[in-house]
Amino acid sequence: PAEPTMVLRLKFLNDTERLARVRPGDTVGALKRAHFPGQEQQVRLIYQGQLLRDDAQSLAALHLGHNSVLHCHISQHSPAPAPAGPHASADPVHAALNVGSLMLPLFVLMLAVIWYCQLQYRHVFTATATTFLAGLTLLFSFMAFTMYRR
Repeated sequence: PAEPTMVLRLKFLNDTERLARVRPGDTVGALKRAHFPGQEQQVRLIYQGQLLRDDAQSLAALHLGHNSVLHCHISQHSPAPAPAGPHASADPVHAALNVGSLMLPLFVLMLAVIWYCQLQYRHVFTATATTFLAGLTLLFSFMAFTMYRR
């Protein structure tokens, strides 16, 4: 007899869902290949808080039932292959220095220094400059909160 099918709910980070019709004997890798062709290496599936790392594991072994929810994360870049050999590791300075993550603290520091100067040297700042500084601070605060609210 044919193996019965079941429906899994694939839930994405933007709260959209896709239904996947699978068999309990299918593997995690087969699910990725069937529903994310060409993106298998970028797709991360999470079930009950656990990342499903083993593509050879069957869905039945995970105790997935009908209408189970698998959370899906699709990264923009495929993971880099593991370097081979002692000299193949990336330059540690470039690996550790992520300039994008330094932008928020850098802007906060710059605004703090400018506000300090404004409070200590009021005679140097015109009303227009102070208004511009306040507006820039509000704009930056709004942008920072909307970006990191997610």
